[in-house]
This record gives sequence, structure tokens and C-alpha cells, in this order.
Amino acid sequence: MPDAAREILQHLQSVFDQRALRQRGGVLPAKVHALKRYQQQRFCNTYADLLAMPRYAGAARFFLDELYGPEDFSTRDEQFARIVPTMVKLFPEGVVDTVRLLAALHALSERLDTAMAGALPSAQIRPADYVLAWQATAASTERVRQIDLMLEIGHALEHYTRKPMWATTLRMMRGPAKAAGLQDLQRFLEAGLESFKAMRGAREFLHTIASRERALVERLFSPDAVAAATAPSRAGDDPLVQLP
Repeated sequence: MPDAAREILQHLQSVFDQRALRQRGGVLPAKVHALKRYQQQRFCNTYADLLAMPRYAGAARFFLDELYGPEDFSTRDEQFARIVPTMVKLFPEGVVDTVRLLAALHALSERLDTAMAGALPSAQIRPADYVLAWQATAASTERVRQIDLMLEIGHALEHYTRKPMWATTLRMMRGPAKAAGLQDLQRFLEAGLESFKAMRGAREFLHTIASRERALVERLFSPDAVAAATAPSRAGDDPLVQLP
């Protein structure tokens, strides 16, 4: 089995292990789901400006739905795991590498979400609870790695937009991908490519994501993060999701 296929399968197995662990935890699945929804809302608030800009809205929505969404991808992941060796043979090397990054991000995010959810007192998440769980369950290096993987996926998609033949090749693969059970992966790649192509250059978008996410990591690990999360704020504002 090629190294890429083996690595992707290892990441998927990690995801399966996290799901199995949650099922033994009683209220843990509900807390994980609440956490994912909380983090998705955080993304909406942090990037409200990008979501409102025609140039960046598609790519921001892609990140929001595909990388931050609370959807249950268990059926998709199980189907995907069965045909990874076929995928490695069918898709070009660059696509396989992007899928490897996606699987690595998926595994890391699921592990961190399980740990954080286990540290939360309930599914009713308050900003201070979120900060305490964040600080208790991961090192800053892991959070930075999470951001780096997300950005690598973005840079890969942006790179493909500069290669017209790649988009043509991807469209030609719709039939073989569907026959191999890879239609979800095909949809992900096409949606990502189209959203990044519409930006006509992703440098500013990715720079914004990088700077804000790294600022948030630094803020959440700061000694006064809990105090800041409980400080009075403007009506309707969640103090956690407001960047300095």
C-alpha cells in the first residue's frame, strides 16, 4: 500500500477512535456537538466581514461549512476509508496530498474536540468554560498545527486555480469518482476550487485567516483569557469571539 494511502487511513482510524470514545461518554456526544456549533458561530463572528464581501464570501463559507461545521461525517468517512487505495490510484498526486492534509486536519480537530468537550461542564457553553477547556486540553503547538493544516489546504486549492487544466481534469473525473464511491471527495474538491477561483487571488484571504486565528490562539492561552471572557460586553456580543 502506498505511503499516502497508509497515512490517510491512519488519520481516519484516529477519527473513528474518537467517535467510539464519545459513544462511551454518556453526555459527551451532546457536548461535542454543542462545541462544534459554538466554534462555527465563533468563525461566523470572527469573519463576518469576509462572509459579507462578494469576493470572499464563497471561500469563507467553504471554510465554515467544510472545516468548521458540526455535521456528522461518519458515514462519509467510513465509505471513504474503504476506497482509499483506489483513490490514491485514481486521483493525481497533488490531489492525494491535499486529501492527506484534510485527513490530518480532520483527525487532529476531532481529537481536540473530544478532549475539550470532556472538560466542559455541560453542553450549555459559556465563554469562560470554553477558555478553561481550551487551556486544559491542548498545547499551543497543537492549535498552531491545526491552523497550519487549514492554511495548507487553502494554499493547495489556490495553487490549483492557477492551473486551468487541473479544473478540466477534475471535471472529467466526476464519472470515475462516482463509480468508485468518491463523489463526496469530488464535491469537496470542486466546491473548494470554485470558491477559491472566484476570489481571483487568495493571498489576502488566507493572510486574514492566518493572522486572526493565530491572534485568537494567543489570546485564549493568555493568563487573563478567563477574565476577558467574563468581562461585560456590548449587548448581544460574546466576549470570546471579539478579537482585540
